[in-house]
Amino acid sequence: MREALDRPLEPAPRGDPGSALRWTAKSLANPAGELKAQGRAVSFRLAHRLPHDSGYSLKGNQKVLEGAMHPLRDEQFRYINAEAGRMLELGNPVLTVDTKKKEVLGNFANCGREWTARGDGVKVNSHDFPSPELPRANPYGILDLGRNAALINVGTSHDTPAFAVGSIRVWWYESGYELYRDSGSVLITADGGGSNSYRSRLWKWMLQRFCDEIRKPVTVCHFPPGTSKWNKIEHRLFSFVSINWRARPLTSFETMINLIRGTRTSTGLTVKSFLDSQKYETGIKVSDSDFKSINIRYHDFQGDWNYTIYPRNITLSFLKILKLYSNAP
Repeated sequence: MREALDRPLEPAPRGDPGSALRWTAKSLANPAGELKAQGRAVSFRLAHRLPHDSGYSLKGNQKVLEGAMHPLRDEQFRYINAEAGRMLELGNPVLTVDTKKKEVLGNFANCGREWTARGDGVKVNSHDFPSPELPRANPYGILDLGRNAALINVGTSHDTPAFAVGSIRVWWYESGYELYRDSGSVLITADGGGSNSYRSRLWKWMLQRFCDEIRKPVTVCHFPPGTSKWNKIEHRLFSFVSINWRARPLTSFETMINLIRGTRTSTGLTVKSFLDSQKYETGIKVSDSDFKSINIRYHDFQGDWNYTIYPRNITLSFLKILKLYSNAP
C-alpha cells in the first residue's frame, strides 16, 4: 500500500531529495482517489496515516530567509545594545519606534478567534474589498524600554517623517516630559527605512525642530537593513495589540483606539493611544541650506546609522514653537 501511495505522490515532491523527510503539494483526497482507482479499498483515515508512515509531513511557509546579510549587522546590534545600556544607566529614556501595519476601517474580518457564546459570532462583510473612500489608520508606536510603557499615535493621513516625529512629540508631552524632564538626552532606535529612514532629510530636519523645542540632544540608532522584525516593538507591543483586537472588526477610529488602550501583558505593559487627525503632505523636500543648518554629529562607527542631533544655539519663544509645529497634533 505504501509503495502504491508513493507513485501518485512522487510527481510533485518538494524539498531536498536526499532528506529523510519528504512532503508534497497534493491533498490527501487526491492520493486516496488514485488508490481507489487502482482497485484498492482506501478510507480517508488510512490515506491520512500512510503519508506519515512513508516520511511525509504537512508543512507551511516559514519566514526565516532575511536575504543578504549586511557585513556590519552584528556590530551594529552590539553598538545599539551598548548605547541603550549606557543611556538606561544614566536614567535617560530609550525609545524604540515603528509604524504598525496600515489598517482599513470598516466591518471587515479580523484575524484570530475569540471565545463567545454559541451563536454570537460577529457578523462581518463577506468580501474584503475596501473602497478608496474608507478611512485608513496609520498606528505609529513608541515603546519606552526602560519603563515598559508605550504610546500609539493613530494617524488619519500619510505615514511621513513629519508624522513620525509628531508622534514622538505627542509621547514627550503625554508621558516623557513628566518622567524625563531632568534627563540629559533621548535615545531612539528605529528601522532603517519607512517614515523614520536614515536616508530621509525630512526625518532629521523634523528631529532638529523637536530638539530645539525640548532643549535636549536626541541620539538615533537605526537597525541594519533586513532586520526590521528584530525591533523589540514588534514582539513587545504590536503583537499584543493584534492579540487584543483579534476577531474584532475595526469599524471606527474610536473602536481601534479603545482596543489599543486595553492592551495589557503579564509583564505590566501599559499603552496609551491618541488620534492624530492632522494632514501630513507627501513629497516635502528639505533644501540644502536647511539641511546644513541641522546641528548633527555622526558617530565614528557607521555614522549613517548612528548620529546625535543637538539643540541649536537659538532662543525659541512660545510663539515660535507654535509656528514650527503649526501642522503638528
